[in-house]
Amino acid sequence: MPIRLHNTLSKEKELFEPLDPERVTMYVCGPTVYSYAHIGNARPAVVFDTLFRVLKNRYSNVVYARNITDVDDKINKAAREQNVDISVITQKFAGIYRDDMAALNVQRPSIEPHATAHMPQMIAMIEKLIANGNAYAAEGHVLFHVPSFKDYGALSKRDMREMIAGARVEVAPYKKDPADFVLWKPSDDETPGWDSPWGRGRPGWHIECSAMIETHLGESIDIHGGGHDLQFPHHENELAQGTCAHDGKLYVKYWMHNGFLNVEGDKMSKSIGNVLLVHDLIEQTPGEAIRLALITGHYRAPLDWTANGLVEAKKKLDRLYGALEALTDIEPAANIGAPDAFVDALEDDLNTPKAIAELFGLAKAANTSTSAEEKAQIKAQLLAAGDLIGLLQHTPAEWFDTAKAASDIDGEKVDSLIEARKQARANKDFAEADRIRDELDAMGVELLDSREGTTWKAK
Repeated sequence: MPIRLHNTLSKEKELFEPLDPERVTMYVCGPTVYSYAHIGNARPAVVFDTLFRVLKNRYSNVVYARNITDVDDKINKAAREQNVDISVITQKFAGIYRDDMAALNVQRPSIEPHATAHMPQMIAMIEKLIANGNAYAAEGHVLFHVPSFKDYGALSKRDMREMIAGARVEVAPYKKDPADFVLWKPSDDETPGWDSPWGRGRPGWHIECSAMIETHLGESIDIHGGGHDLQFPHHENELAQGTCAHDGKLYVKYWMHNGFLNVEGDKMSKSIGNVLLVHDLIEQTPGEAIRLALITGHYRAPLDWTANGLVEAKKKLDRLYGALEALTDIEPAANIGAPDAFVDALEDDLNTPKAIAELFGLAKAANTSTSAEEKAQIKAQLLAAGDLIGLLQHTPAEWFDTAKAASDIDGEKVDSLIEARKQARANKDFAEADRIRDELDAMGVELLDSREGTTWKAK
């Protein structure tokens, strides 16, 4: 089955045909590193990591760039408040971001360009836009002239007046048109800045991504991804400047956007107090459970993050690891990949809900199979499917030992009671076996019975 992806530009699911099958290119907007990433920031990281895995399964060379925005007014503000250079802030939070995403089994991208390392490229692109008549300098600023690009608005499908209102554009006397957006802006002595033909200053947000894409991936790329909130104005502005800087050449073939994430039915907001940081969540629950909770729904649909949903994700992983644990002594069959139905689901616009259902189908087959040969095949399929979706990256022993270590349960007592229950069942004393199970349940222990024996986990 060919890969099909929903293209935001056409609003249709399209057959994925890369510009160059020998070098598939993807760019995703990464973090602005001035604080900890919240769970909404983690959704695109997980979604496009999954796509990265799917593409690598089909193509031998996939170049994935996810940038680090390390020049921004919020970063400047944090640096001023702490009386440090912006690099102190950005290096700290870039490192934390990488570690937090790694806990969610998010792989490092092929390339991680930093905005501050691409000032010459940004300046060169701005100069090209001015030369082409798409941008102009005014009072130390350089602005992109939106009316010069007739297709502006094609990505977000918005009326120009609605776009201007929605973007809360800055009304400035030096603008030729209210919709014109900043490519370069002046910096005072207290603000980080770089020398340019228009004076000391710093780039606008949008030009950063276009310059990094051109530098590392080329003038035209296959996939550009990000959250739905970036569709306008960021990606709309990128599309305009990226097309004009290359004389009308295709900028991006497939635009992809994941849906919004709410928390317990409400939009995340500091005023509500429901902003959930990944850094805190991974202290409370395994990162794989967070990843599973983020991909339980389809990536394009809004996702309502709930505490109960995270608990359920952990329980689902317990079931999957329980199936693998029952296969501990089975050597996985060689040269067996993920089942076709599982791969087909992921290649159909990242249908993770269907893929997860296929994963549980494999777990059920593992628990009911009586054939050693079949078990070997199922184990290989489970592991390959896990690699493709970013789950089951631990051994069962690691997974369940982590849960045990995190609890205050007396493991030796639990093991002793499990052995007593086993003996009671062998003696057909089912009343005693049930009593022991109830005692374990009261201790916060959940038993996992299989043909291979009984294991446990903290509830």
